[in-house]
Amino acid sequence: MFATSTSRGPVGCGVNAPGWWVLLLLLAIPAQAQTPPGLPPPNIVLIVVDDIGYSDFGAFGGEIDTPNIDALAGAGVRFSNFHTASSCAPTRAMLLTGVDHHSAGIGNMRESVPFSHRGKPGYGGVLNDRVTTVATQLQDAGYRTAIAGKWHLGHEPRNLPPARGFDDSLIQADNGADNYEMRPYLPLKSEAYWYDNGQRLAALPPDFYSSTAFVDRTIAFLEAGRDQESPFFAYLAFQANHAPLQAPAEFIERYRGRYTEGWARARDRRIDRLAELGLLPAGATAAAGPGQQDWDRLSPEQQVFEARRMQVYAGMATAMDHEIGRLLDYLRDSGDYGNTVFVVLSDNGATVAEPYESRFVRAWLDRHYSRAVETLGIRGSWVAAGRGWGAVSNTPLAGAKFSASEGGVRVPLIIAGTGVVPRGGIDREFAYITDLAPTLLALAGVSSLSNQPLDGASLVPRLGGPDSVESAATPTGAAPTGAAPTGAAPTGYEFAGHSALYRAPYKLVRNRPPLGDGEWRLFHIGDDPGETRNLATELPQVFAQLQADYAAYVQRVGVLPVPENYVFEKQAALNALVFVWLPRYLPVLLLVLAAVLLVFVWLRRRRRRRD
Repeated sequence: MFATSTSRGPVGCGVNAPGWWVLLLLLAIPAQAQTPPGLPPPNIVLIVVDDIGYSDFGAFGGEIDTPNIDALAGAGVRFSNFHTASSCAPTRAMLLTGVDHHSAGIGNMRESVPFSHRGKPGYGGVLNDRVTTVATQLQDAGYRTAIAGKWHLGHEPRNLPPARGFDDSLIQADNGADNYEMRPYLPLKSEAYWYDNGQRLAALPPDFYSSTAFVDRTIAFLEAGRDQESPFFAYLAFQANHAPLQAPAEFIERYRGRYTEGWARARDRRIDRLAELGLLPAGATAAAGPGQQDWDRLSPEQQVFEARRMQVYAGMATAMDHEIGRLLDYLRDSGDYGNTVFVVLSDNGATVAEPYESRFVRAWLDRHYSRAVETLGIRGSWVAAGRGWGAVSNTPLAGAKFSASEGGVRVPLIIAGTGVVPRGGIDREFAYITDLAPTLLALAGVSSLSNQPLDGASLVPRLGGPDSVESAATPTGAAPTGAAPTGAAPTGYEFAGHSALYRAPYKLVRNRPPLGDGEWRLFHIGDDPGETRNLATELPQVFAQLQADYAAYVQRVGVLPVPENYVFEKQAALNALVFVWLPRYLPVLLLVLAAVLLVFVWLRRRRRRRD
């Protein structure tokens, strides 16, 4: 049995949740019980998509064509109250280790860590030596392991996949990159870092496209081990839909003429679909979104551009889903599909950032990319979804990537395949990213082989039968009361000064400027996923209890307060200047300064000779 810390415990599901003694009994059952006797341990395919919002997938209310992901949802369980970090590296650290990202060494991303935090425990920006990955533990248990995709956990030899439990790896090591060419996508780096089994690549193939290449590599790995009897763990980490939004033209063209109605009407349809699917139960509130007047105020040319960039966004997601379909077809043909568990999630909510609003970034992008509307999405172009469509992607939630609001941290999670009994079920109880590491180990029948206590709790007891998942008609959590919650264990979160404390069904949250006003608020996120009703005054006992829980979390994992004037984007720009561009051009600057100094000395001596 894997080790767990006391910070999180098992959480019952639905109104018919079993008593605590039943849950303890379930947790005491070996994970192998999920696999029928005589069958080998299941294969595991872990799929992480990048910056996909809560309602982008068809199975989560979206209009984007994602039939393969939707089919997995229909064959398994959708978790509608699942939370990650609000940024990629912290999420990936918790996903692979099962511990809080500060404990794993990534309290902040290396690109954005404040100067005062550099070198402090928990803020190295890479995985530290105290944590062991799920891949290592599965590898030690006899699994063949592979990763293809985005890594963002460090590119020192000790932090590349070969040293972290992966037999085979093709990775993009940065926070993002171009999908067609080996070059950075923003001036945060001077180069793009790609690695093949720990060796840095000098170039990418001329016909490279990220989603296709990652699935090609995964299939090649599986094919190479096809005659082996050992199970496999395949981690597929897409760059889709991280900026720059890019996709093969055929997928973008599927959406030509779509999204011309604007943000508000597209969002309204998603809300209706979420209600129809049971993902937004009756009475639950949605956050306010962009109004129709915001769209109508745009010029015709602006509306064309806005519609086109959402067409590109949708095309990129559909291209990714198509590649997932290729992998599923391979697994069916190889006979492995029937004994494989699939886990699909997004690393954080959709972004509303618009880098072109920075004069420095815009100047860099204008030199390296095109933003012409007729070529958006193809090789050499650069576009992001923008504020309006980013809000649509996060429907019905407030906030976006980087914020601690639900739009930044609540994302789709699908678990399907062998050992998952409910088909098409919806689990509405709180779940957190650190729950996935113990879940994967439990599904594999592997007790934790490391000494690190895990912060998460296995979700396996919630996958095993009809009592583990709510029906769509089941009402969400308990109604607000004046008493502090006692049955649920607290889960803390902090990134870049934005903070949250979950104690089901409540959430304490604070966003610093410019994403918020720095004030703590209390929400009942079961009934109010849009975070529209602040209960801090109405429920003072709950508010006080969750504040105390957050203080304990800060002490336990070593959260450092960010400087008063800290702004994530500005710090990232400063870090790039100081640690990337100055070292790169310092020799040239020194030569120029030396030349200027020599000329000055020569002119001065010449003048003295005249005198």
